[in-house]
Amino acid sequence: MGIKKYNPTTPGLRGMTTSTFEEITKTTPEKSLTVTVKKHSGRNVRGKITVRHRGGGYRLKYRVIDFKRNKDGIPGKVNAIEYDPGRSANIALIFYADGEKRYIIAPQKLKVGDTIVSGVGSDIVVGNALPLKNIPVGTVIHCVELKPGKGAQMVRSAGASAQLMAKDGDYAQVRLPSGEVRMVRIECRATIGEVGNNDHGNIKYGKAGRKRHMGIRPTVRGSVMNPNDHPHGGGEGKAGIGRPGPSTPWGKPALGYKTRKKHKPSDKYIVKRRGKK
Repeated sequence: MGIKKYNPTTPGLRGMTTSTFEEITKTTPEKSLTVTVKKHSGRNVRGKITVRHRGGGYRLKYRVIDFKRNKDGIPGKVNAIEYDPGRSANIALIFYADGEKRYIIAPQKLKVGDTIVSGVGSDIVVGNALPLKNIPVGTVIHCVELKPGKGAQMVRSAGASAQLMAKDGDYAQVRLPSGEVRMVRIECRATIGEVGNNDHGNIKYGKAGRKRHMGIRPTVRGSVMNPNDHPHGGGEGKAGIGRPGPSTPWGKPALGYKTRKKHKPSDKYIVKRRGKK
């Protein structure tokens, strides 16, 4: 995937870049694999805002992705590579030999016309999905399950990849994109290769309007608010924080404050923490 730059004919175009969409081969989604999703603008069932800075945006159709990859032994042909507005990665439309159609996350180097298959005994080829116990150590993988049969939950965003480091008994050690090494049941499935669209992180939005199209509203600094709206607010001119450290709008510490529970059940599966050498 390439990145397209623009001549600065307007202030918004000066720093803006977009994808060239070279890999995209089909512009309209498969109607049978789309679902209408209602937006909630960051509000819960009581109407209270639980996620700030959400609202508006373009009306989207959700593409139903096959994260379980449970059509074992049935070959599928890649019919198209499509853009998905609901995620950073591109998606691939698969036509299976039995007539069923499904979407999967499009890996790097997967092209139209390629054949993929899932299940035990599948070849170690980009796009194939199989249990970790059948994948050689050192293989680059993505779309990793946490619970057998639940569907992929980890390593699904653009350009992401994990690596199978070791196998020991009922568990395999997987190094995640963050650097964390985690134990996963060897019955869990993963897909060979890395997620495509790896230039996604290099795109510059250029103007606020592009973020508004994505449903993201403006974010305002706490220091320019009133005291009743934020702990940093108030004062004449550029006033200091006025308290021991930066805090959230609800008064909780905002820098260096650990929010992870001390005894989280998943701690026993973490072999190496992220960010630690």
